[in-house]
Amino acid sequence: MIGFDADDTLWRSQDYFDQAQLDFERIVGRYVDLGDARLHERLYEIEKNNIGVFGYGVKGMTLSMIEAAVAITGQRIAAADLHRIVELGKDLLRHPVEMLPGIPEAVAAIAADFEIVLITKGDLFHQEAKVKQCGLADLFRRIEIVSEKDAGTYARLLREFGLPAAQFAMIGNSLRSDIAPVLDLGGWGIHMPYHTTWAHETEAEVAADAPRLRRVAGAAELPQAVRELARAAQAA
Repeated sequence: MIGFDADDTLWRSQDYFDQAQLDFERIVGRYVDLGDARLHERLYEIEKNNIGVFGYGVKGMTLSMIEAAVAITGQRIAAADLHRIVELGKDLLRHPVEMLPGIPEAVAAIAADFEIVLITKGDLFHQEAKVKQCGLADLFRRIEIVSEKDAGTYARLLREFGLPAAQFAMIGNSLRSDIAPVLDLGGWGIHMPYHTTWAHETEAEVAADAPRLRRVAGAAELPQAVRELARAAQAA
């Protein structure tokens, strides 16, 4: 069985968050010197601390931006600018699904030979909407939207699938969420980096020569990488 991540693996996502970050900094920059405020770092600290309360996704980011704006400006930020931050969040929720190049073809090719599942995290309503729009939902045996992607979550899903970890491979852009937990369980991973990644998702290390890991540069390489892992898993 092959698992796919969604955001920045099947479709663009982080680009929109990065743009919202820049727009947020422009709003708060009317009140403080951005060079002295460590705005990017302070927003990330607040977002990270709020994950356990708000979870992942746009709504958590928006609430964290509001909290950061109030704190950084010493509560001087105007209500109109807080409303602008809320609108940034709404724009993120409304953005269209833009599939990454070659992904529809790669997913279809892999689905022709293997059972595939989609495992993603984030806001439930937002992720459901994106899955519906992507046009690939019918190819997946299961679609799982989870609150966290760690070893415990993958272990639970594998029990539900009735599948040992050694017969499961995960494809994704995040070493922290898509690759490291599955390798720790004895599964396989295919890392397809995206050109921009949220700092939280970079907080993991996987050896470049990990024997159950393959790295690809883009979607066109995925079917061959999956076939190679399947042969390696069969030999093991």
